[in-house]
Amino acid sequence: MIGVPFDGYDEVRVGIIGLGNRGMGMLPLFDAVPGVRVTAICDVRRERVRQGSDLLAEAGSRRPREYARGAEDYERLAEAEDVDFVYIASPWENHYPQAAACLRGGKHVGIELPIATELDEIWSLVDLSEQQRRHCLLMENCSYGRQELAMLRMAHDGLFGEVTHGHGGYLHDLRELLFSETHYYNQWRRKWHTEKNRSFYPMHGLAPIAAAMDINRGDRLTTLQASASPARGLADYRERFVSKDRTEVWAEEYISGDRVTCMIGTEQGRLIRAELDVCSPRPYSRINTIAGSRGLLEDYPSRIYFEPDHEGHTWADSQPYLDEYDHWLWQDIGDDAGNHGGHGGMDYILIYRTMQCMQQGLVPDIDIYDSAAWCAAVPLSGESLSTGGPVQIPDFTRGQWSEERAGLDSDRAPLLD
Repeated sequence: MIGVPFDGYDEVRVGIIGLGNRGMGMLPLFDAVPGVRVTAICDVRRERVRQGSDLLAEAGSRRPREYARGAEDYERLAEAEDVDFVYIASPWENHYPQAAACLRGGKHVGIELPIATELDEIWSLVDLSEQQRRHCLLMENCSYGRQELAMLRMAHDGLFGEVTHGHGGYLHDLRELLFSETHYYNQWRRKWHTEKNRSFYPMHGLAPIAAAMDINRGDRLTTLQASASPARGLADYRERFVSKDRTEVWAEEYISGDRVTCMIGTEQGRLIRAELDVCSPRPYSRINTIAGSRGLLEDYPSRIYFEPDHEGHTWADSQPYLDEYDHWLWQDIGDDAGNHGGHGGMDYILIYRTMQCMQQGLVPDIDIYDSAAWCAAVPLSGESLSTGGPVQIPDFTRGQWSEERAGLDSDRAPLLD
C-alpha cells in the first residue's frame, strides 16, 4: 500500500465505532469537514448512540444509522454499504477485531492509539490492508501538531544539520481520570495497568520524531530496549484519594511501571527516546526534541539553538522559526481548526487532512507501515522488559523502507469546499 492513493470521493461517508470521551469528541469534528457525512455510529451503550445522533441533528446534519445491538454490532457496520471510512475509538482491546472486520468489509480504517496491542495482530492488519487494498492508519493527532509539523519542515530543510537523535513522549498525569468511576467505560483503561508492564502508547512522542527522520522513507526502526521505573503512582494515589468502599479497586495490583522509556535505534544509526508516564504528578509535556550535528529544537517550553544563528550556549526564541516553517495545513486552516477545538486544533487538522486525501484521491500522509512500526513499540516494550534486553523491530515494509517518498511534509492541496 506504499504510494497507493485513495480512489477519490465526492462525499466521504464516515462510520464511528466507540462513543466514549474520544469518539464523542471527534464526532462533531468529522461533521464539520466539508464533503463529509457521518452515516453510521456504533457503541455498546444505546444511550451514547442516541446522544451522538442527537448531537448531529442539533448541528443541522442528518441522523446517522445507529448500531447498538450489543458488543458485536460493529460487524454490521463493517458490512454497511453507506460507509467509506470507519473511525475506531473503542477501548484498546477492541481495536484489532473491529479494524479487521472493517477492512474485510471493504472500508478504509482510521484507529485511535494503538492500531492493535499485539505483534501478530499488527502484522494481520498489514496483511489485510494489502489484501483488501484499503488503507488502515493510526489516527495520531500529535503528528499534526503545529510545532511538530514545523519541526519536521526544519529538519527536512537542514536547520539541525544531520539529524542524529530525538526525544519525545507523553507525560500526562491521568491518575484522577484513571480512578474515575465514569470517565472510562467500565474503568477499562486502569485495568491495563494491572495486566501488562509495557509502554501502552509511546506513539505520541515517537511518531513526530520518526517523521522528522524519514522513517520508512530512507531509514527504519530496528531495535528497541525498554526500561521501567517501579509501579508506585497509582497505588499511592489510591491510598490517599480512593474510598475503601471501592473494594474492587483495592483488590488491584498495579504492575506497569510509572515511567516506561523505550530506546529505539534505526538502520542509519540514529537514536529515539520515547517515554510514557501517566501515573506521576507532573505538568503535561510531549517533550518534542529533535537534534543533529548543528543544533536542536526542544519543546515544553519551546526553544531552539543551532549554528550559525546562535552561540554562547544560550537558548533562543523558537517562535520566529516556527512562523517561518509553519506547515501549509496550519496556514490554510489553522484558525478554523482552532475554532473547532480538539487539542488546540490538531484533532481537526488530522481529520481534515485524512478526509482531504480521500476526497481528492491523494496518497495518505500516514500509512499502515508507519502505523505498524510506531505501534509495534507497545508489545515489544513488554517483551524487552520481560527479557531485560533489546528486541528487534520487524520491517513491516518488507524491504521498501529505503525508498524516498512523501509523508507528513506533503505538497499543498486545494482546500475543501
